[in-house]
Amino acid sequence: MLTDVSVEMLAEIVKSVFVTMMDLEVSVSETPWHAGGDRLTSFVQLAGEWNGAVLLECTRLQACNFAGRILAMDPPECVDDDVRDVVGELSNMIGGNMKCGMAPGVRLSMPTVLDGSDYDMRVVGSQVSERLAFECAEGHFWVTVLSKGEECEES
Repeated sequence: MLTDVSVEMLAEIVKSVFVTMMDLEVSVSETPWHAGGDRLTSFVQLAGEWNGAVLLECTRLQACNFAGRILAMDPPECVDDDVRDVVGELSNMIGGNMKCGMAPGVRLSMPTVLDGSDYDMRVVGSQVSERLAFECAEGHFWVTVLSKGEECEES
């Protein structure tokens, strides 16, 4: 792996973020990833000694439920700016914790959130380094690490 963060460490980061921020237990799952669907994808990019991104993909309903948990309110009935902010912040926290395990000088971008159905998100020049499925009371979601480098092909 091109980062100093192992699969086990990535799983622990995600588990820690979800239990700390939402009191929500998550576990690694064997659920296969699939493209498309009606989901939100939030991501942050990391740049410096290591270049890549970390993505969090979940359904719109999960995103609303995550927002309700974090904001300590009834889950919104539809995706709004609060929901997008929460999902963006989750990817930011995962990326920020990953950054701690990397070489000094790696910078973290502001989070970006894509909202819609049947879209294809690419970080040009990157490849999937790791993709983990997780399950929780809210269903399945995925965290993907993309790495970018001279030896990588576009994913």
